Amino acid sequence: SHKRNTLSSSRIQQLNSVGFIWDPLEHAWNKHFDTLSSNQIEQLNSIGFAWDENEYVWKDKFDELCAFKAKNGHCNVSMHDAQNKSLGLWVNNQRALHKKNALSSNRIQQLNSIGFAWDPLEHAWNKHFDHAWKEKFTQLCAFKT
Repeated sequence: SHKRNTLSSSRIQQLNSVGFIWDPLEHAWNKHFDTLSSNQIEQLNSIGFAWDENEYVWKDKFDELCAFKAKNGHCNVSMHDAQNKSLGLWVNNQRALHKKNALSSNRIQQLNSIGFAWDPLEHAWNKHFDHAWKEKFTQLCAFKT
């Protein structure tokens, strides 16, 4: 009922107040994790152990996006590109999270650092407009002289 959001907030508070364990597997893992020695933690860190799976997956996709940009010169990965479908879905998800203000400032900064376009249509329009402006301005300068 808790995972399906069918419990009332007062019922959830009551269960939390008595120390109810919502996820026994996670609880067992955390309890066991607390028993790792600092040496064991250091060993796991030395092999790049991912303590936070979500962060690991995000970093992996970000690195994949950086490689895509190096190869293609942009970050606009299409969800319909068969070779990059997973990356395209991830890119689209980052844009949606940004629009909902649900993306951390650190992640926004990382994406901005590689020239990520938050609105690809606006980006394409601005790029086209800038090109057209430069062309017309050059023609105007040539006409004036």
